[in-house]
Amino acid sequence: MPKSSLDKLRRQIDSIDDKILDLLNSRGRLAKEIGRVKAERGENVFAADREAEILGRLKDASKGPIAAESIDDIFQTIFATCRSLQKRVDVTFFGPEATYTHQAAIRHFGRSAQFTPVPTIKDVFYEVELRRADFGVVPVENSTEGVVNHTLDMFVESELHIVAELEQPISHSLLSLSGKLSSVKKVYSHYQALAQCRKWLDSHLPGVALHEASSTSDAAVHATLDASSAAIASQLAGQIYQLKAAALRIEDTADNATRFLVIGHQIPEPSGRDKTSVMFSVKDRVGALHDVLQPFRTANLSLTKIESRPTKRRAWEYVFFVDFLGHQSDKKVQAALSDLGKRCNHLKVLGSFPYGG
Repeated sequence: MPKSSLDKLRRQIDSIDDKILDLLNSRGRLAKEIGRVKAERGENVFAADREAEILGRLKDASKGPIAAESIDDIFQTIFATCRSLQKRVDVTFFGPEATYTHQAAIRHFGRSAQFTPVPTIKDVFYEVELRRADFGVVPVENSTEGVVNHTLDMFVESELHIVAELEQPISHSLLSLSGKLSSVKKVYSHYQALAQCRKWLDSHLPGVALHEASSTSDAAVHATLDASSAAIASQLAGQIYQLKAAALRIEDTADNATRFLVIGHQIPEPSGRDKTSVMFSVKDRVGALHDVLQPFRTANLSLTKIESRPTKRRAWEYVFFVDFLGHQSDKKVQAALSDLGKRCNHLKVLGSFPYGG
């Protein structure tokens, strides 16, 4: 292509960029005005339902070539930037910094939010319950290692709601001071990260000692203290702790991902693409679980997840966690929940929120 043709295309790009910038500033001014109105009405600046509605509409309308995932990334950044013009959002997360939970929180709320790491999942719930944070972010499920039981257990007593769910692709790196695989004699990481990279470790570092750390970020700290040690952690952890990558993408499963929940006080309005989570306990009799699931079938509601956890009150007594498509304000969902409540000992709606994202 002649240089003159390339220059012409670049000038067209520059013109489009100028228009995008003008439109972004116009959107920002409108967002500030919306923030003023919300403040007068006592509403939170974060509206998961509205953001999900916008994303769904834009992805449906897009004719390409930009992929749907890229539209998500671009507009999540725009949402977060405009949100920061309304009010600073305080977010607490299961830390420390540079963990995958931290990455998910940044991706969802944007770098302009105020992020505070806390050492346990219980602490995330407490900070939000005491309103020292607007929202909390906790892991709930990994695609290869299953559910995070501590998170489910907290919902038994907490009155907080699930206001959004996030799915974060998990890609592990082997990090060390030298960045040389040959110098690695010990590997540190969280037990789940070690499990997710077991085949790679057996193949590339056979016989190397594996040590559990409290988190992938804690593993990165260990790697900074000993040149013969390495950490399995995120690339963000490498940047923060000034470690070099000895190997990238060492997870055994290419589509490894973790699902996170955003917890808060308010229930989002329907977005048209919603999921509801409930928790219930059943009567101790044969066929009890089969009976309590009947209302979902009658209402033609699609279940997406069912998990059980011991109540810790009496041996062999369980609570069940069920996710299904629909919002609790939908008439058929209300009918199903009413019927379900009559069939179980205790029923609690944990939240209705836009699914995915």
